[in-house]
Amino acid sequence: MPLRLPDRLPAIDLLKHENIFVMDDTRAHSQDIRPLRIAILNLMPLKVTTETDLVRLLSNTPLQLEISFMKLHSHTPKNTPIEHMMMFYKDFEIMRNEKYDGMIVTGAPVEMLDFEQVAYWDELKEIFTWSRTHVTSTLFICWAAQAGLYFYYGIPKYPLPKKMFGIFPQQKVHPLAPIFRGFDDIFYMPQSRHSEVRREDILACPDLELMAESDQSGVGIVMARGGREIFVTGHLEYAPDTLDREYRRDIGVRDDVQLPYNYYRNNDPGQPPLVTWRSYANLFYNNWINYYVYQTTPFNIDDIE
Repeated sequence: MPLRLPDRLPAIDLLKHENIFVMDDTRAHSQDIRPLRIAILNLMPLKVTTETDLVRLLSNTPLQLEISFMKLHSHTPKNTPIEHMMMFYKDFEIMRNEKYDGMIVTGAPVEMLDFEQVAYWDELKEIFTWSRTHVTSTLFICWAAQAGLYFYYGIPKYPLPKKMFGIFPQQKVHPLAPIFRGFDDIFYMPQSRHSEVRREDILACPDLELMAESDQSGVGIVMARGGREIFVTGHLEYAPDTLDREYRRDIGVRDDVQLPYNYYRNNDPGQPPLVTWRSYANLFYNNWINYYVYQTTPFNIDDIE
């Protein structure tokens, strides 16, 4: 089934070139189907890139999804035209009386700050509180995973001596969990972060389940409340060239730039990336939508609590 997206969203044309079936609001309203409502709080600087990455993965489900983009009133992005934000995004204040089957909160380039130092932390705390009664299942990515674990469960984040950067193998701690349906024994996940949450803190909290981890990159996926909250420390949504663009953006500008681990063919940045995570990304998002959103959300969306 297609995704229902705001009319003229740039991701529509980009994904049509990949033969992904998307439907704008005008056409979708002519169909008598109860779509799953998914809110995306996009905190990444390059909004269009992140929109496209997430929509690409959400399109893998056979269910019809209605995507809404949320923005913060307390933060104005510097790298996305204001016209784009006004056309395709709504303030949380406008969306707060609505309920959603699923929600995604993206990472943000603020991980070197303490959470309380982040300019929009108060509004984000309000959204996190709201999601507990207005969303069936929320997926937190990278910095948002650290922020959610800290806000809900008091899990601290720790600075890393060097950036965790590359593609790292992950081991399933609970291999029979529905989120891992179709996964191999080892799966791969991109990481791009300067801080971490630690295994011992997760295991010490009885409300949290460690779902996946890596000997090299540490905690990978954490789950709470039976899947109503899922925290992913990496970026399964990344496109094949994302780490390459980050590497080339920073090399020569920062003194801590290193070659992304396990990414380029033969570890040679002159060769294209070896993509090892995309099938797992599609499975992960499909399983999230199917088992943790569709099969648990009430038919009457107003019954979410």
